[in-house]
Amino acid sequence: MTETIKDLIEVTKTKTSKIKNVDFDNLSFGSTFSDHMLVCDYENGEWSVPKIMPYQAISLEPSSKIFHYGQSVFEGLKAYKDAQGDVFLFRPEDNCKRLNISSKRMAIPELPEAYFMEGLKKLLEVDRDWIPSKEGSSLYIRPFIFATGKGFHASPATSYKFIIATAPSGAYFAGKVKVLIEETYSRSANGGVGFAKAGGNYAGQFYPTQLAVKKGYNQVIWTDDTSHEYIEEAGAMNIFVRINDTLMTAPVSDRILDGITRKSIIQIAKDEGFKVEERKISVNELVEAAKNGSLKEMFGAGTAAVVSPISTFGFRDKDYDLPELENTYASKLKKRITDIQTNNASDPFGWRIKV
Repeated sequence: MTETIKDLIEVTKTKTSKIKNVDFDNLSFGSTFSDHMLVCDYENGEWSVPKIMPYQAISLEPSSKIFHYGQSVFEGLKAYKDAQGDVFLFRPEDNCKRLNISSKRMAIPELPEAYFMEGLKKLLEVDRDWIPSKEGSSLYIRPFIFATGKGFHASPATSYKFIIATAPSGAYFAGKVKVLIEETYSRSANGGVGFAKAGGNYAGQFYPTQLAVKKGYNQVIWTDDTSHEYIEEAGAMNIFVRINDTLMTAPVSDRILDGITRKSIIQIAKDEGFKVEERKISVNELVEAAKNGSLKEMFGAGTAAVVSPISTFGFRDKDYDLPELENTYASKLKKRITDIQTNNASDPFGWRIKV
């Protein structure tokens, strides 16, 4: 069935490629876009077979419900090219599964897995030359679904559009990050959509983050919505804390995203023999550990940066610096993951998929 779907995908190639104008040695993150995109429409109660076409603008009516009621979800993953020129994806089935989990929560029709997987593979075949091979670089892949159905009435749309667009990108972050523990604003709430990759989740983060930036921080650490006693995420990433030799992260819930990088880090850390705990981490525990010297590391984890070390956290007008260590858990875990992703190491977990 999947081969049939792949064969049915119509491909319209661009007449003039933009690739000659791209400096692959100096790529910023997610700002240069490949020649083609995959498009799939939901109408009359079913998803149409995807099509691949030149990357282009989208025309929507002002009454399209995406503008009024925010029905949109997205994913993020990467394609990698090894030294032999072979192309690999990292756990793409998990992205497809999570896209549909997010869609269901936002009352968006779920997408057939074959449309996602086979459509993505076909798109990568068409734009294979756009996948950079420089160390640290990759092809960032953005699948997303949004409401195109028309109407001002507050109800789910009847039509939707699924798109996969790609962008050759360099490293996402450079250097360590200074974060502020947030006690006023919340990223998500019990019973809400925090576990979904819904666009509005990220829109709601921007203002509190801007306030933190004005105070000299790069990002915020989100705390629980009721008491603000427990840390939950770091900006748009899952957060890990190392106290002594124990690596900890908050358990997933309806407020916290079930990050694919997060799951990979937990598995690899256990494989390395690290002690790992998924449990609530209180702000007081974090501050006390910083004071007594048992706090060794903090880092964010996500698709774009993989691992983003935190150098300082602020809480109630006081900054706490983390020690500068050699051979950190963060560096070991990032190397293990990136080596698997780029085919520079064996993959005992079966996460890497050759395209």
